[in-house]
Amino acid sequence: MRQVVLDTETTGLEVELGHRILEIGCVEIVDRKLTKRQLHQYVNPQRESDDGALEVHGITTEFLADKPRFADIFDSFLDFVKGAELIIHNAAFDVAFINHEMRRLSPKLGVITDYCTVVDSLALARKKHPGQKNNLDALCKRYTVDNSQRDLHGALLDAEILADVYLLMTGGQVTLSLGDSEVDASGLDGEWHRLPADRQPLKVIYASLDELKRHEEKLQGLAESSNGNCVWQQIIQEVNS
Repeated sequence: MRQVVLDTETTGLEVELGHRILEIGCVEIVDRKLTKRQLHQYVNPQRESDDGALEVHGITTEFLADKPRFADIFDSFLDFVKGAELIIHNAAFDVAFINHEMRRLSPKLGVITDYCTVVDSLALARKKHPGQKNNLDALCKRYTVDNSQRDLHGALLDAEILADVYLLMTGGQVTLSLGDSEVDASGLDGEWHRLPADRQPLKVIYASLDELKRHEEKLQGLAESSNGNCVWQQIIQEVNS
């Protein structure tokens, strides 16, 4: 399953007042695994940001003056998200702005949900944690996701953080029972830290022939003592059949 975690920054809160998108950030997830594919684009909104919005994202009109317009980046944006399930926090806000930008280009384009499905991670969080704060910072604290670099809102950084939060929030089991103790499965030190994309791959250590033989003997012993109900042995047989 392909999902795209998406966030936008805008010139203001009210799309009805003509506010526009000035930054888009997208992070790809395939089969619940983060890939290295991202889309990040600043957009010239052709208008000033409200003072309140500027305090949130810090992206100035001067910085955006030489950036492409939404019309210039729409095709690459649609190519990236088309057919995916979009994960958006407070989805109604971002979807309204995207639809507004699409209508400005051409009414024939329709709306973004003609091309993608949308999941609102805020609605998921409210269902899972009723009566609690469920903004992104609160969820980072709840799921021990590192958001220390989030001094200002940024579309790509927020999308990366939301991707971590979403995977933890929808991942089911969050603790592992090991003997008499429990270990936090969301991060053994209690906090998630994003590893650099260019890190060296982990070395894969394969079992020796002797280890494989002893493992098979152990499974056979479990099967005999459980009247053939060794689940792991059954899985291996199904995979090899």
